[in-house]
Parts: sequence; structure tokens; C-alpha cells
Amino acid sequence: MIAIIGAGKMGEALLAGLLGTGHGPEDVLVTEPRAEHAAELRERYGVRTVPAAEAAAADALVLAVKPQDMVDLLDELNPHLGAGTMVISVAAGITTAVLEKHLGDGVPVVRAMPNTPALVGKGMTAVTGGRAADPAHLERAEELLRAVGEVEVVAERHMDTVTAISGSGPAYFYFIAETMVEAGVAMGMPRATAQRLVRQTISGASAMLGESGEHPVVLREAVTSPGGTTAAAVRELERHGVRTAFTDAIEAARDRSRALSEG
Repeated sequence: MIAIIGAGKMGEALLAGLLGTGHGPEDVLVTEPRAEHAAELRERYGVRTVPAAEAAAADALVLAVKPQDMVDLLDELNPHLGAGTMVISVAAGITTAVLEKHLGDGVPVVRAMPNTPALVGKGMTAVTGGRAADPAHLERAEELLRAVGEVEVVAERHMDTVTAISGSGPAYFYFIAETMVEAGVAMGMPRATAQRLVRQTISGASAMLGESGEHPVVLREAVTSPGGTTAAAVRELERHGVRTAFTDAIEAARDRSRALSEG
């Protein structure tokens, strides 16, 4: 039995993903404190909604609540955990040490960092295990989280970098897309046309990056003819220090994630 506590955007995305990849409604329990939303989940997905204490007895327990609500939830769950229950947290900044402190050293815990493309089944999630999580627990966590995209196992010391690269990463692409659209509009193009051009360009470039197996440098150079339009554009990006700015931004996100993790 799988239980999901917290059916906000990420929790509901995981629920929909699980039900779409071979799990039946009878295999999943949901804890959702908002009565109206709980009723919607029952009607939409056919799952049972239960109190957190009942959900705690599931084989795999996914905690999808806000980071500021996590400690209180852990303390509530502690007395009710089933023997061998694996706990997966998708709350940003909550370390395995925090999970173990409030659940007990013998509880297998997995810390996961998904990103928002999980909402459309295209997420990237990094996972790391606590002291009691063995390879079988990590394999089970990977299986569950693959319902919303790809999964990568990393050492916990890399989780703040994961947050900076893939957790925050979609925002960087949206920022680029926004800038490209506004540039097109400023040059006289209808907004709808600019948005379509940018959307498909980014989608196609992403597909080539994923499917070609080539390094990004190789793909960029293939577009950059000597003395051409792309070369002129890249020269301006380098002149304005965009590469350095992006590196600095990712480091700032990592440092902020680290500060949040340390409380």
C-alpha cells in the first residue's frame, strides 16, 4: 500500500502518475486536510482519503507537505508508523537527519527533490537515502517517483546543488523564454507568434539534447556558423557575461538551499 500525505500540486501529480502507471486506486491512500479537495480526489481518482495516523501504516509513505509543516507531521506520524514503512519526503530542504530525528533511526527514509515538470510527467527527481535505507528502499523509491519523470540517485551532499540545478532549473528556462518572447514583441512580432516560436524552439532543443546524446557544446556549435547570426548573438551574450551570471545564479540558489536546510 502507498500513502500520500498532502495532495497539493506535487502530491496530486504523483497520485495521478501512480494511477497512470499500473497502480490501482485500491493501492493508494491519500491524506488531505482540506475537506473539499479530499472529496474532489475521491471522485476524480477513486482513492480513499484517510487521516495521517491511518496512512502511516502503509508500506511506502510519501510526505508532500510544505517544509514548514514537516516537523509537526513527523511527530504526529511517529507513533503510528507500520513496521518496515519507508518514508519518502519531497519537501525542499528537509534532510534525512531531520527525518530520522523525528521518526527514529531505524526508519528507512528517502529524501527526494522533484521539480515542477513532474506536473506533466516530465519531472527530474533526485533521491538520497538515510542511514536505514538500503538499496532495495532506494529502488522502490525510484520506482514510485518514475511515475512523474526520471529519477537519479545522488549522495546527500549534492542535494543542495540538485535544488539549484534541476529544482530551480525550470525557472531559468522560463526566464529565457520570457526574454525571447519580449524581444520578439519589441521587434514588432505579434506576441502569439513569438510565444509559439519560442515554445517550440525550446521544446525542440530539449528533445535534441535528450535524444542526440551530444554534449551541449557540440549542439551549440552546430548552430553557430562562422560569421553568422548565431555567432553574433553568442558574442553579445559572452560580452555581457551571461555565462558567469548563470553560474553565479546557480551558486546563489545552492547557497540558499544550504541555508534553508541548516535552518
